[in-house]
Amino acid sequence: MLPVIILAGGLAKRMRPLTENIPKALLPVKGKPFIDLQLELLHNNKIDRVVFCLGYLGEQIEQYITGKNYEMDMSFSYDGASPLGTGGAVKKAAEITGEAFFVLYGDSYLEIDYNNVQRTWENSGKPALMTVYRNENRWDTSNVHFENNQIIRYSKTERTATMRHIDYGLGIFHKDILNGYGVRFDLADVYTTLAEYGKLSGYEAQNRFYEIGSPIGLKELEEHLKNEN
Repeated sequence: MLPVIILAGGLAKRMRPLTENIPKALLPVKGKPFIDLQLELLHNNKIDRVVFCLGYLGEQIEQYITGKNYEMDMSFSYDGASPLGTGGAVKKAAEITGEAFFVLYGDSYLEIDYNNVQRTWENSGKPALMTVYRNENRWDTSNVHFENNQIIRYSKTERTATMRHIDYGLGIFHKDILNGYGVRFDLADVYTTLAEYGKLSGYEAQNRFYEIGSPIGLKELEEHLKNEN
């Protein structure tokens, strides 16, 4: 399986005051830090290597993870003096991942088959893949035109009537596609350009996404996990 880059360097402003002294990844969910739940999902999907992109209070995440055994190889890549943006952070982390990798947002809880996602990407012949979910503007504004396993259009600012899906929070990239970008940039810009040139394949997730990036999202995840048991 491909390694996974986890973007966990954000300021988590929407979760203040809970994140004033601890990073979002360590917020408790069902009595344990969220990062434990996320890594358990990855381990169950046969992922054996993870690289964390860290920034705000990232040392706490590294210290916590280093003291535990997840049966996975863990590495850490820090933004440095100023934020690199999601794209810049991934580009820096890609220096130690190998030729291709998954990218996962650090506040996402995604019940999806990583093996199927990787196989879809490999069969597509394209340099990148975005997972999507048929949203129909339910949880957020739909921003993806997905058709025949390909992302036709993706935009966070310009919405069209054909956009019925939303970015699910998991992607695959070949590191070479990041070479044309500078030090600081947003991953959304990469997705937008790839879709425009027909170089972005897609995978439609069947289970809805959960996240802890907002108080409502955190509550929904806790309720979901409670109902699963």
